[in-house]
Amino acid sequence: MALSKRYTLIKNLQTALRRGEPFDYPQLRKLGISSALAHHYLESGWLVRLGRGVFSFPSDTLRQESCLKFLSERITGFHVGGKTALAWCGIRHNVPAHEVLYLCGDENVGLPTWFRKRFPSRYTVRNPFSIKLYKDFGLQPLPEEPDGVPVSVPERALLEMLNEVGVHEGIEEARNIMESARSLRPDVLATLLKNCRRVKVVRLCVNWAQEMNLPWAAAARQFASGRSGHGRWTGRLKDGTILVLKP
Repeated sequence: MALSKRYTLIKNLQTALRRGEPFDYPQLRKLGISSALAHHYLESGWLVRLGRGVFSFPSDTLRQESCLKFLSERITGFHVGGKTALAWCGIRHNVPAHEVLYLCGDENVGLPTWFRKRFPSRYTVRNPFSIKLYKDFGLQPLPEEPDGVPVSVPERALLEMLNEVGVHEGIEEARNIMESARSLRPDVLATLLKNCRRVKVVRLCVNWAQEMNLPWAAAARQFASGRSGHGRWTGRLKDGTILVLKP
C-alpha cells in the first residue's frame, strides 16, 4: 500500500474517533484499515495496544465514560448500577477517595485488564430481578451523556445496592445511602419490586423504608405484597453477622 494512502487512512481514523476512547478491530475494518495495516500503525507508533484487539491513540488519556460505553456495546446487559448509579444521581453518603465503580451485566466475563487498571471497579451478574422484567427497564443514559453507557435509575439502583448488602456492601453504609433516597417514583419502584426475586432485597427495602419513615414506605409495602415470603428471613453475611428480617 502506498505511503500516501496509509497516511490518509490514519488521518481518517483520527477524525472518525474521538480522543480518549478505545477502539477495536471491527471499528478499524469499517474505516478500511486491515489487521496488517493496524499492525503497521502499531509499529510506527500511531496506535498503542491496550489489550487483545483493543487500541487507542498514543499519549491519550482514556475517558471513563467512553470506556464504559465501549464495554456496554460488547457485554450483554452491561450498565452502571447500585451504589455508583445512586451516587451519579446525587444519592450518596460518603465520598471515598478512590471510588470503586459498581457495574452489572448478563455475561459472566472478566473486565479487561486495561480497564480495571485505570478504573477500579467491581462487575457482577448477580441480578436481583426476574426474567419477566422488561430487559432495559430502569436503565437509561445520564442526561448529560445522552449517547452514553446505560445507568440504573435511582429505584433500580437502590434494589441493586440492597442486593449487595452483606456481600460487598455494609449494612450501615447502605442504610445511610437509602435514607437519602426520598424522591423515588412509586410507579417505577412498584414494577421493580413486583419483579424482584430476592426476599432479602424486598424486605430490606420495605422494612428500612418504614423505619426511616421515607415518603414512599407505605407504597413500597403495598407493592411488595406477596413478594417477600412468609416468616422470618435469616441469612449469614460475609462478615459472619446474622441478618434477620421480619415479613
